[in-house]
Amino acid sequence: MQPGRRAPAPPLADRPVPALSPRRPTDTRPRGRAAALAARPRAAVRALAAALLLASVSACMVGPDFRGAAPPPVGRYTREPLRDPEVPAGAREGGAVRQTFAPGLDVPGAWWTLFRSKALTSLVTEALARNPTLEAAQASLRAARANAEAQRGALFPQVAFGGQASANKAPGGDLQSPLNDNSLTYSLVTPQVTVSFVPDVFGGTRRALESLEAQTEVQRWQLEAAYLSLTANVVAAAIQEAALRGQIAATEKVIQAQTDLLTLITKQSNAGQVAGADVVQQSALLAQSQQLLPPLQRALAQQRNLLTALVGRLPSEEVSQTFTLSALHLPRTLPVSLPSRLIQQRPDVKAAEAAVHAASAQVGVAVAARLPQFTLSGVAGASATNFANLLNPAASLWTVAGAVAQPLFDAGTLFRRQRAAEEGLVQAQAQYRATVITAFQNVADALRALQADARAVAAAGAALTASQQSVELVRKQFSLGAVSSASLLITQSAYLQALVSQSQAQANQYADTAALFQALGGGWWNRQDVRPAREPADPAPFL
Repeated sequence: MQPGRRAPAPPLADRPVPALSPRRPTDTRPRGRAAALAARPRAAVRALAAALLLASVSACMVGPDFRGAAPPPVGRYTREPLRDPEVPAGAREGGAVRQTFAPGLDVPGAWWTLFRSKALTSLVTEALARNPTLEAAQASLRAARANAEAQRGALFPQVAFGGQASANKAPGGDLQSPLNDNSLTYSLVTPQVTVSFVPDVFGGTRRALESLEAQTEVQRWQLEAAYLSLTANVVAAAIQEAALRGQIAATEKVIQAQTDLLTLITKQSNAGQVAGADVVQQSALLAQSQQLLPPLQRALAQQRNLLTALVGRLPSEEVSQTFTLSALHLPRTLPVSLPSRLIQQRPDVKAAEAAVHAASAQVGVAVAARLPQFTLSGVAGASATNFANLLNPAASLWTVAGAVAQPLFDAGTLFRRQRAAEEGLVQAQAQYRATVITAFQNVADALRALQADARAVAAAGAALTASQQSVELVRKQFSLGAVSSASLLITQSAYLQALVSQSQAQANQYADTAALFQALGGGWWNRQDVRPAREPADPAPFL
């Protein structure tokens, strides 16, 4: 050092810094270089911890807070008080079943077992186990849960390790002084740990998490809706198969009777007792009845394919269960949930409510995006020309930084996104109200249908009995020559129509009973056949 000059100040990293002693809070005596270097990371950690604490304490959540919807202020589903389906006493003797409504009675989880059919129960069980639609819905739910958990990680500091080793050559030749005999090549090793954190000061991250959790709820209720739709579709398909079998059996019965009658008329025509036109008319009527059979057989085959597909099989692997109306037992007591409970029982209503929750949280995300964004980061590590020197305290390095960003001009982009989020919330709320209205309409439709079905089954039974007696009477009179063949043709047509109408009326009553269970939510809250979610297979899911 030249005389008369002051020594240059040491670099900041080489200056001794005051260290806080547990026993001497005011002790500011300079320590050694190693102690000073060791104290700096601790001070940085304290500063970073204080900043994180301050950010977490002062954090708030912008945007609307979601509150669940209240049930509609109604006490019944129909305009007038609910009345049980009316069945005349005479109709009960003809096979009509009297059903009664039980307001407030809970819906069983396995409601299809109320039809007391082992074949139906086994088919529904197989469908729940093998249907690919349910598997897809379960995967969607697991994916939504994983996305929500991934978003939750943004609430915590992110820690990463980085290491770099390099071999370098400095510029040489004329760029270096001839007196500098330092080597032009050197190595550099730099391991470091990086900590970054974005404080959720205004709740944008938490609102995003809230939205994803609400979307998870949407997927959960869509899974429940898929369960309900599948079970209802299997039951409805089985009932439709039973109805088709009944119509086919009735048509075949009429065809057989018409064939026997054609044989009788042919004999009478050969004997000269009736005209040849009677034979032609009876043949035409028989042909018309025979034309009804192929469409019914085709519909039955397609219904079998539908049942096979619902259980997750190919058409060539057709299910073995078959269904007839006589093998199904109509439930006598029908639960009718209170209107105040319906919105808590319907999966589609719950899914619509969760969609409103997700849209509400997105408004908070859009509002938070317009406010200042803070970032805290820190780096601690070492850098040396070889691995051995990394243990030297002088090789340590660290950095603590904070940043803030506030949008000043974006041509209205963030504002328009907020407006879009708000309109999305309005849309979700309107869709929720529409879903609730549809839910109440479904229940009311099922109740009205069951009330009408009871009268229809009774009327169909009475018409069948009357037409059957009429056919027997007219046939005897025709054999005695007391009536013309035209009267016989009319009574035969009426009997065929009565047989088909009775089968269809009974099938409608069974189908509308199943529709009532579906409209009330299907009792998912009492079901025990839901598969648990699979645990993640990753041995280190947090890395």
